[in-house]
Amino acid sequence: MDKIKSFADLKKKREELQSNLKLRESGDNVENMIQVKVAMGTCGIAAGAKATMEAIINECQKQNLDVVVTQTGCMGKCNAEPMVEVKKPGQDSVVFENLKADKVADFVAKNLK
Repeated sequence: MDKIKSFADLKKKREELQSNLKLRESGDNVENMIQVKVAMGTCGIAAGAKATMEAIINECQKQNLDVVVTQTGCMGKCNAEPMVEVKKPGQDSVVFENLKADKVADFVAKNLK
């Protein structure tokens, strides 16, 4: 994390965090949006789920995708963490296993557009 050295740095950081929050919690219209849930149980966090979630948020912002990214608890399959569930409007959920942060760009391109 970069050090905040000026008021301009603080404003930039605030805007970045608010943008991330929008991707995580887009209130009323969730049923009509692609929803991404990252399993953040203890085993998921230990396997790198936090980095995976941050990478998904960053990649969605970079590609200007209208996606809601949230976290969920343990999905019950510790050996497959980090796990990510994707729910597209009108479709069944799909769960992706072993989704490490370094594979997120490819994952987003193939599954969230």
